[in-house]
Amino acid sequence: MNEWIRRSIEFAHSQNYLDKLFEIYPIELGDIRAISEDDKKEIIKAFRIKNKVRLIKKLLELPVFPIGSPYIASLRKHTFLFEKNPETIERIGNRLFSMSINAILKAASLPKSPTRQLGHSFKKWLDTISIPFINENEFMEYKDTAFLKGSDTKLKKFAIEELGVRNLQKGIDFVLKIKDKFFLGEAKFLSDYGGAQNNQFNDAIEVAKIKEDKVTGIAVLDGIVWFESNNYMHRTIASLDDIALSALLLEDFIKENQ
Repeated sequence: MNEWIRRSIEFAHSQNYLDKLFEIYPIELGDIRAISEDDKKEIIKAFRIKNKVRLIKKLLELPVFPIGSPYIASLRKHTFLFEKNPETIERIGNRLFSMSINAILKAASLPKSPTRQLGHSFKKWLDTISIPFINENEFMEYKDTAFLKGSDTKLKKFAIEELGVRNLQKGIDFVLKIKDKFFLGEAKFLSDYGGAQNNQFNDAIEVAKIKEDKVTGIAVLDGIVWFESNNYMHRTIASLDDIALSALLLEDFIKENQ
């Protein structure tokens, strides 16, 4: 186990880990999405008379459809699909009718998922620590500690073309220079186990495995990953020799490598 992983696990179990993490990821649930009284009346009426098409079409007018389905976006954008795909409409309608009308209205009022804001929050926080962001034309010759300024895609291009990093499949969250060494970082807040969260975790671990001449990858991870369990994430991180750490320890990492 890498020293920074050990320190991150200890930090996560110390007092106020989640409280302190809020300084980096200040994510709050958004406001409930209000449904107008007229829309409510039409939805309730369609539900009571068991009119699947009318109910689905009315719910598609709202920002949030109350059930998850990979077909919703297509139906929302192309209404001609209703007539051409009666079995799909039947399945979605039956799923809606298996719910109570109150459950449908509640699900259609849910706020936007806060997880979409996490990547932006980390980058905003990086701007607040006392390390400058430098343009590419100055970055290679800079003699002190700095982040490279630019988008995820620009940072990826720099890592490949200027630093010679191979097999970098996706954009990265930061390129950090400390004297003559470079560190590539990918930050993830992992809120649960499994599915898409495992994919996010794997993306960060792939970056942590980068080791080139004067270039090292770092996985900046927070959330459930640091808490002991038999889950894939924790088992993987507990046996990892590469660098992974909590964002709350990133400044310590930088200071100890200066």
